[in-house]
Amino acid sequence: MEFKGKLVAHPRRCRKWFKWRRREGRDPHLSDGEGDEWDNDGEGEFSKDGDFVLPTESGSCIQNNEFRVFVGTWNVAGRSPVGSLDVDLDDWLNLKDSADIYVLGFQEIVPLKAKNVVGAEDETPAHKWNSLIGRTLNKKWGCPWLTPLVHRSSSNDDYWYEGTSYNFENAKPVVIDQPSEPRSFSNEYKLMASKKMVGAFISVWMKKELLKKYCVSNVKLCSVACGIMGYLGNKGAVSVSMSIEGTSFCFIAAHLASGEKTGDELRRNHQVSEIFRRTSFPRARENDDNPHPRTILGHDRIFWFGDLNYRLCLEDSLARKLVQDKDWRALQEFDQLRKERESGGVFQGWREGSIEFAPTYKYSSPNCNRYSGGFPSRSGEKIRTPAWCDRILWCGKGVKQLSYFRSESKFSDHRPVSALFSTHIEVIKSANPTANIISLPPTLPPLHHQTISGISQEAEGKTTLLKLLVQDIEASAPRATTSLGSWLSSEQDS
Repeated sequence: MEFKGKLVAHPRRCRKWFKWRRREGRDPHLSDGEGDEWDNDGEGEFSKDGDFVLPTESGSCIQNNEFRVFVGTWNVAGRSPVGSLDVDLDDWLNLKDSADIYVLGFQEIVPLKAKNVVGAEDETPAHKWNSLIGRTLNKKWGCPWLTPLVHRSSSNDDYWYEGTSYNFENAKPVVIDQPSEPRSFSNEYKLMASKKMVGAFISVWMKKELLKKYCVSNVKLCSVACGIMGYLGNKGAVSVSMSIEGTSFCFIAAHLASGEKTGDELRRNHQVSEIFRRTSFPRARENDDNPHPRTILGHDRIFWFGDLNYRLCLEDSLARKLVQDKDWRALQEFDQLRKERESGGVFQGWREGSIEFAPTYKYSSPNCNRYSGGFPSRSGEKIRTPAWCDRILWCGKGVKQLSYFRSESKFSDHRPVSALFSTHIEVIKSANPTANIISLPPTLPPLHHQTISGISQEAEGKTTLLKLLVQDIEASAPRATTSLGSWLSSEQDS
């Protein structure tokens, strides 16, 4: 291919251009392709290591390297972490089969009381959880003393990888205490991003050795509060966006509306729509040569997880009988989230692994292995039909789920859930290691135009997830009219 002009391009911009060429005429983010399908346009070949290599006109090639992502979610019922949780976290994080990146979402790391919802944020719980996570991840490799200690330098509790080029107005970089004597552990994990909104909390960790191997950039944070009256942080989501080489990732940890009455699922659908609509990752002028997605659906790999609170549309006694029989397939026929996805009400085109474990909610109390309301019930105990409230979904091609299971910690009235994924990241390899200049057309091809809501013009008129989201927004659920006091009493059972 001959070019009429040459342009000295930033390497990351080259990656974006190469990716555009591969995707021309296609929108990979709304695809419902198989999880083990890998992009291959009929060009390129597989290397000896099994990595797919796509040649380019400049003598470089795009290499797809395998990358393992662990995603976990846990509603901890407002309890503060204790040292004895080390064993529980070790089981939840499945350290026998370690991942390249750990993405952990929590709900209710503080009780959902009035002072926590409308008052100032308390940083202490987030610090405690990060400290415990860091100790658990790193002690496997014989270096518990490498637990990150994040220094507090402002009242804000947001952290992101210090290698990013964007400076947040209300955030600060992570500062890690270094050991007194130099030691090297290739499997040490580093805190990449952390964000808290009332009880919702997300913490992202990555192997330190991979930070030397890959370019990690554009680590950005966002929170969307859509609780009482649609704008308080008792419900909503905290999100992390990041790019690893030429592949963008988005992780959304959500806590949706509670309730098992008929119609409560519509409130949850509406909150999902609001999170899609209002989540935005800012772009600074200094990042013009390294563009990154602003919206959730603009990313290559997207993981949505949390206490989504979808229940079972089934009489309580029959649900408990199916749970006792461990008939998960029959029970899933009554799962609200499954029904809403199949009907196009929410998450159309997204995927979730087969659920082969017991419902994760609601247990009678911490340190109890009995569902609330079951025999023998306590005096005044509320009856709650068991349900799979804690879920992990994903969107994007080239993602394969390796496992999906729950852990058995009795720390909370929820059981923690986790999933391990295998995906790939695009890395440009140059045939000439000394080459720093790549020939490109003087004008880069324009990307597909997107409206504010994230719908491409070409996708309008089609039945897509985004179109349904807009419909959800237009038919938004009625605002809550209850007083703060009555709402807080209902939140005791969230």
